[in-house]
Amino acid sequence: MPITENLIKNAQNYAHEVALVELNPEIQERHERAWKEYELVEPGHAKGYRFEISWKEFNEKTNRFANYLLRQGIGKGNKVAILLMNCLEWLPIYFGILKTGAVVVPLNFRYTAEEIKYCLGLSESDMLVFGPEFIDRIEEIKDDIPQVRGLIYVNDQSPAFATRYDELVAEMPVDEPNIPLTDNEDAAIYFSSGTTGFPKAILHTHRSLVSACETEQNHHGQTHEDVFLCIPPLYHTGAKMHWFGSFLTGGKGVILRGVKPRWILDSVSREKATIVWLLVPWAQDILDAIDDGRVCLDDYDLSQWRLMHIGAQPVPPSLIRRWKKHFPNHAYDTNYGLSESIGPGCVHLGMENIHKVGAIGVPGYNWEAKIVDEHGIEVTDGEVGELIVKGPGLMKCYFNDEEATAASLKHGWLFTGDMAKKDEDEFIHLVDRKKDVIICGGENIYPVQIEDFLRSHDDVKDAAVIGMPDHRLGEITAAIIELKPGSSCTEEDMSYFCKSLPRYKRPRRIIFAEVPRNATGKIEKPKLRETYCGESLVEAQTKA
Repeated sequence: MPITENLIKNAQNYAHEVALVELNPEIQERHERAWKEYELVEPGHAKGYRFEISWKEFNEKTNRFANYLLRQGIGKGNKVAILLMNCLEWLPIYFGILKTGAVVVPLNFRYTAEEIKYCLGLSESDMLVFGPEFIDRIEEIKDDIPQVRGLIYVNDQSPAFATRYDELVAEMPVDEPNIPLTDNEDAAIYFSSGTTGFPKAILHTHRSLVSACETEQNHHGQTHEDVFLCIPPLYHTGAKMHWFGSFLTGGKGVILRGVKPRWILDSVSREKATIVWLLVPWAQDILDAIDDGRVCLDDYDLSQWRLMHIGAQPVPPSLIRRWKKHFPNHAYDTNYGLSESIGPGCVHLGMENIHKVGAIGVPGYNWEAKIVDEHGIEVTDGEVGELIVKGPGLMKCYFNDEEATAASLKHGWLFTGDMAKKDEDEFIHLVDRKKDVIICGGENIYPVQIEDFLRSHDDVKDAAVIGMPDHRLGEITAAIIELKPGSSCTEEDMSYFCKSLPRYKRPRRIIFAEVPRNATGKIEKPKLRETYCGESLVEAQTKA
C-alpha cells in the first residue's frame, strides 16, 4: 500500500490523540528572561513555545494542501519541493504532496541560492514551498527558475513574489483526495552527492517509504505508547525515516527546534519521550554538560527514556561507554544507511549487540549485505572490499542520470562506495570511505567544492581538503593549501577569504604545505591523511 494509507488509518484509529508536537525552547527562554527582568511571577510556558496537532488534524491539514495542489493541476508526474526548517507544517505538507500522486522533493536548508536553483532544475520541480529563513535566497533566484510555477510561503507576511500557505489552504475541503496510488509509483526525490560534489537526485517509490517504516519498527520495537523525539532536520532521510517507526504505530512525535543539552533533556522529561535519535555532537554535548555540572540529571524525569540511537556518521566506541555510565538502562543502536537505501538502517548494530560497538552491524530487516572485490565477487571474512546492499528500500534510480544509476545499481544491488570487512561473527566494520566525503556533525561536506573555491584565491597554487578526527563532530574539515612562490598570505587572510563560503563548509584547520599528486594528477589523499591524521578515522575511533 502507499505510505499515505497509514496516515488515514491513524486518523481513524487515534483521531483525537496527539500526533505531532513542535517545541521552540529558544522562545521559551526569551520569555522567561523577560519576566525575570521585570520581577514578575513564574510565567510557565511561553505563548508560541509549544504547538500540537491530533492525528485527525494532521490528516485534515494534509488533505487541504493536497486538494489545493490538485486544483492547481499538480498531480502524478509533477514534483513539489520543500525548503523549510523543522516545524509543525513540514509533515502535513510532505504527505499532502504525496496524496496528489506528485513527487515530494525535500531540500537541504543549508543550500545556497545557486544550489537551490540547481536542485530545483535537476528534479524538474513545478512548485516550491519555503519558509522565512529562505526569503533572500529565493528572491535571488526567482527569475532564474521559470519551470517553478508556484512559490508558496509558510509564515506570516508573505513576500510579494510568493503566496501565503495559510491563505491558500484555509478554504480547501478536508475530504480525502482519493487519488489511486500503488506501491511502485514514484514518491520522493532526495539529494546526495558523489565524489564530484554535485548533487544527484535520488528517486524513491512508495514501496521504499513503506519499507523504511517496517525496517525501523522492526529494529526498535515502537509501540503506540512510544514517544519519538525528532531533532535532526526533516529534509534528511535519517530523521524522518526513524520517525516512520512511530508513524507506523500511531505514536506521538515531538519536533524539537534546538540542540542544547538542557533543551533535549527537558523535552524528554516534559513530553515523556521514550526514543531519541541523536547525532554524535549532540550526544557529546549532553555528556560534557553532565560532567561539568551545567546540567543535573536529577532535575529531569527521564525514567521512561528507553532507547538512544545514533546514525549519519561513525560513532566512537568511547562515546557509548561514557553514555552507558550515565544512562546504564538505555538500549543503544547505531544505523548505517544512505539516501539511496532510504535511511533507517540497511545495516544496523542491533539493540542486543552493544558488545559489538565499533561495528556498523549486520544486515537490517528485509535487507541483504555483501562485501565484494572490484569484480563484484564476495570476499572472505576479514578481507576488505566494497559494501553492497539489497532490499525493498533501494532507490529506483538517479533521476535523469542513467550513467550514474548504472554505475551504482547492478543486478539489484547498490554499490555503496564504502570499504568494509566482516569479523569472525559476521559483523560488518567500515574500514574507509571510497568516496572522500567528510561527515561533520552528521552533515556531508564535499571536498572538491571547497578545493575549487580555495584555488580561486590569487595566492593559491593548489589545495586539498580532508577530514580530521574530532572528539565532538566526528570529523572537521582541514584544508592543505600550497601557496604560490613569494606569497605572503597568512592563515588569518585565508580564514577571511573563506567567509564567503557557507559556514558549515569553511575549513576548521588551515595548513600551508605542498599538495601531493600522483602520476595521473590525482591528489594523494591517503598520504595527506597519514601525514596529518596519523591513522584513518575508523582506526582512531576503534582505539578510542
